[in-house]
Amino acid sequence: MASKGGDRIMELKNRSQYLDKLISVQDMEVIKVVTGIRRCGKSSLLKLMMAHLREQGVMEEQILSMNFESMQFADMDSKSLYQYVMERAPKGKRLYLFLDEVQKVRDWQDAVNSFRVDLYCDIYVTGSNAYLLSSELSTYLSGRYVEIKMLPLSFREFLDFHGYLLEEYKAPNGNVKQRARGKDGEAYELRDLFEAYAQFGGMPALAEAELDQERANMLLDGIYSAVVVRDILERGKRKEQRAVTDALLLRKIVLFLADNIGNNTSAASIGRTLVSEGLLDDGRKTKPAVQTISAYIDALLESYIFYEVKRFDIKGKDYLRTLGKYYIVDPGLRTYLLGNRGGDVGHILENIVYFELLRRGYEVAIGKVGEKEIDFIATKMNEKRYIQVTDNMNASETRTRELAPLQAVQDNYEKTVIAMDCDLISDVDGIKIVKALDFLLSEV
Repeated sequence: MASKGGDRIMELKNRSQYLDKLISVQDMEVIKVVTGIRRCGKSSLLKLMMAHLREQGVMEEQILSMNFESMQFADMDSKSLYQYVMERAPKGKRLYLFLDEVQKVRDWQDAVNSFRVDLYCDIYVTGSNAYLLSSELSTYLSGRYVEIKMLPLSFREFLDFHGYLLEEYKAPNGNVKQRARGKDGEAYELRDLFEAYAQFGGMPALAEAELDQERANMLLDGIYSAVVVRDILERGKRKEQRAVTDALLLRKIVLFLADNIGNNTSAASIGRTLVSEGLLDDGRKTKPAVQTISAYIDALLESYIFYEVKRFDIKGKDYLRTLGKYYIVDPGLRTYLLGNRGGDVGHILENIVYFELLRRGYEVAIGKVGEKEIDFIATKMNEKRYIQVTDNMNASETRTRELAPLQAVQDNYEKTVIAMDCDLISDVDGIKIVKALDFLLSEV
């Protein structure tokens, strides 16, 4: 599917997981809100939806698209937005209205709510900051919107975007295995491609960088700068939000969180580490206030660059307030921030599995059972899964360590260990042992 941007024609890859969700709520009265970090594919998703409408026979005059990153709409407020759209709405036909990065418009929700009342229309909006649906705004639009949470590419999508096709083959021992065939016709081991995914990440634009680290870093630098400068350092311009003014402190918190994905972390422990290890580089001898660090972390969570996972006491059946974990939205951003250092495969795999669970619609928490910890409790509707993630399951001491927390849970919900390297093929005490690549490439 081709999309024209100026004189440049870009091939749009279909991200069916998200497009199907949009199509399923097409023409419903609810406002469709697509959220996610910058450059994860939200604008392309709107273009895919517009192409779908055209294929359905919707006339061009019925489709109105506005991208508020463009200078064309600079300084637009809710009143001028309302006037602009009303002047272009077709008479007697449904208008399909696409508002990209709508949070840049002051009081945008007033205009959008008016469109819902005054126009025969179907409204789609995107935003790169969780403030878009803060409690105040979600109350204002209560019951009138559906949120579609968009993430960078999964490993399966990564293969597709970079031109690899999965194929099955029979190994010499008779087992049926999978590998990938590249655009050059060569066969590639999935483990090698996973290592590329862990290094470069899943930002869609990186498909144009052809897995060259220098080019990838240039693209990722642009994404990171946009998130930090536009979405975080400018957040103080919005009322009721604490300004983030210390760029150095923000950078150090970003680096700390990126370096500690999957580790139990608190604002107090970050402050202690920054000072004790001399990481602030500006002569400060006292640690930043916990409230300041918490506000900066909140800003990073709002911009979707990090996600927080809370701990859940399985026996006490309650969430704990202390020592949650943070995961970075894309492993390529971690490489850009910290360099390709190698090692730490277990935490990177854990990070990737966490976001794969989110893609599949699960709510995710960390499980505490006595003194033991389970990496993830994944819940969806009436489904619950306990999941441990490990780099290698072959050593007996590792098997004992990873199985023990799952064995301590007394209910009958599914328990799984996801391992990158594992020679075990049978269950242990009812606990499933799954190879990481099989999990990531499975359909469900």
